[in-house]
Amino acid sequence: MRPQSISPKAALDLMRDGALLVDIRETAERQGGTIAGARHHPLSTLAPDAVTAAPGQTVIFHCRSGRRTTMNAINLRAATSAEAVFLLDGGIDAWTKSGLPVSKDQGRPIALQRQVMIAAGALVLSGIALSVLAWGPFLAIAGFVGAGLLISGVTGSCTMARLLTLAPWNRI
Repeated sequence: MRPQSISPKAALDLMRDGALLVDIRETAERQGGTIAGARHHPLSTLAPDAVTAAPGQTVIFHCRSGRRTTMNAINLRAATSAEAVFLLDGGIDAWTKSGLPVSKDQGRPIALQRQVMIAAGALVLSGIALSVLAWGPFLAIAGFVGAGLLISGVTGSCTMARLLTLAPWNRI
């Protein structure tokens, strides 16, 4: 049976009654904030019966926007033997918009994807500025970054992200 959606307020009520909240986002995504008490089971490693619940305990799965839980509803249902399984409608985004508390670790760096976007944007702007102000061939920097982003999109592997993981602020 496919899990049904549940509003953030209703999910909070169920959690107060002992429901288990399961965050299926990947580890890097959790840097933006977590719901207190949520158990972490990334979707990429979630196996059938991986989420153990006490007899009679309700399980609620959530992601960032609710889209991933909806798309993987059948697999999430198979990940637990709990009788009552729900999907948090709108994910942690809706939870936050409802004014419900989210824990943020202020000591953690910004998400790696954002770091890549910042670095790529800075390199492109620098290449263009240097080519206009100093020497035309600096425009190759912008072309090089564009080619790297294109290759990353096609292959699903980002060299810049790998390099940024080696930065001292990302070693926690």
